[in-house]
Amino acid sequence: MKKTVRDIDVAGKKCLVRCDFNVPMKDGKITDDFRIVSALPTIQYLIENKACVILMSHMGKPKGEPKPELSLRPVAERLTELLGQEVKFSSCPTVVCDHIRETAAALQPGEVMLLENTRYRKEETKSEEPFTGELASLGELFVNDAFGTAHRDHSSTAGIARYLPTVSGFLIEKEVKFLGDAVESPERPFVAIMGGAKVGDKIPVIENLMKKVDTIIIGGGMTYTFYKAQGYEIGTSILDEDSIELSKELLAKAEQAGVKIMLPVDAVVTDDFEANNVIKTVAATEIPADMMGMDIGPKTIELYQAAIAEAKTVVWNGPMGVFENPKFETGTKAIAQALADSDAVTVIGGGDSAAAVEQFGLKDKMTHVSTGGGASMEFLEGKVLPGIACIEEK
Repeated sequence: MKKTVRDIDVAGKKCLVRCDFNVPMKDGKITDDFRIVSALPTIQYLIENKACVILMSHMGKPKGEPKPELSLRPVAERLTELLGQEVKFSSCPTVVCDHIRETAAALQPGEVMLLENTRYRKEETKSEEPFTGELASLGELFVNDAFGTAHRDHSSTAGIARYLPTVSGFLIEKEVKFLGDAVESPERPFVAIMGGAKVGDKIPVIENLMKKVDTIIIGGGMTYTFYKAQGYEIGTSILDEDSIELSKELLAKAEQAGVKIMLPVDAVVTDDFEANNVIKTVAATEIPADMMGMDIGPKTIELYQAAIAEAKTVVWNGPMGVFENPKFETGTKAIAQALADSDAVTVIGGGDSAAAVEQFGLKDKMTHVSTGGGASMEFLEGKVLPGIACIEEK
């Protein structure tokens, strides 16, 4: 068990808190504050317990240079609204400077400040000095609550732990609990739903889950690589050529392990990805040579809904089709609704799946929606995440 902020006395202490405020922006405005809201329980706990709170995060990929469009100022403004108190912010191009040191030193218990985008410094992504030490010098305790970057060994995610006592916030605690329990001690039947485009990205996850699940449901672009591996016509559908042989091996391994792999039986196809002049439903193994698969079909939806209805634990990572286009959202929406209607523990593994349940207004119907796409993938692969490994054990 990892230590959390509950396990230490934070009163009067300068607490450096790594959050994941890498939120989508448009024209300088935050378009989705889910990650900011997810960090509030930890921040509010620290405020109530009289800590001096110094928040950190990255935003986008400035590649070691200060870029005004990737400043965290809008995040500070949104946090000020959400917390009902000022979040001090100064846009320092080097993140840590004399002014920031003075502001941090003068923080009073219950006050909050936010540092500028940590990726303004090129040392951040390599966890290098002097930046790691500069960050650590601002605080007395390190609280990592950024699950979305827990798979990165960066200065602000794991490097600071070389200097300061390190605990987790409530978000990382919650992520580890739900993802960990789902994989290590699931109530059965345990169903994993894997979607998305590239099989190669999901192979390690599927291989790890194969040791634990009863059923794996496949959807999205990766479907066509599995069908190509079995010799079927996939038309102009997306294909991960490098993973054809791996797909064959996976199907064989699943059969040996007694794990049921469900593939679509029908597909919604179109003649052109952009124009969509012709849209029709065909058997998934009979896609016309001049057409491409864009979504799972109605028969597949029924089969998948039935499997979900019987499940007691479901982990979902990856959409069933090109759900961003309303013409091809039906499959993904139906799976999201099936999960919302289910009595099972439902864990959404971040990324596109999280975006889908948000888009369809079903996020609150899920047991847990992860804030980390890449991190949740690596966690489900069984990898050690540096941002979690660095947290002290109880």
